[in-house]
Amino acid sequence: MSANLDLVRSIYADWERGDFSSAEWAHPEIEYVVPDGPEPGTWTGIPEMAKAFRDQLRAWEDFRVEGTGFRELDDEHVLALVRFRASGKTSGVEADQESAELFHVRDGRVTRLVAYWDRERALADLGLKE
Repeated sequence: MSANLDLVRSIYADWERGDFSSAEWAHPEIEYVVPDGPEPGTWTGIPEMAKAFRDQLRAWEDFRVEGTGFRELDDEHVLALVRFRASGKTSGVEADQESAELFHVRDGRVTRLVAYWDRERALADLGLKE
C-alpha cells in the first residue's frame, strides 16, 4: 500500500470517529472544491476549507461519514468512495448519500480535495466505473 493511500485512510479513520479537528494532512494552500450539491464552490487555504466545511455541516445533525472504498488512481490521486448519513436540523429529513472525494497528494500533503455529493458524477468526471 502506498503512502498516499495510507494518508487518505488515516484521514477517514479520524472522520469516521467524528474527529474533524486535524488539518495536519492538508497543504497550507489546499484547494477545496465542491463541484455539486447544495453549496458548490471553491476555497483556498486551510482556514477557508474549515469554514466551508463548518458552513456545510451547520444544516445537519448527527453527521456521520464512512469511507467505503479507496482507489489509488496514480502517484498523486486517491479516490475515496464515501457514505454519509445525517438528519436535517430544521426538516428532520434523513440523508443517506453515497458520494466520493478525490484527494490530490504531493509530498505527503493533500494539495487539492474535490468533494462530490454525487458519486456517479465523480466517477463520470474521472472516466471510472464503480
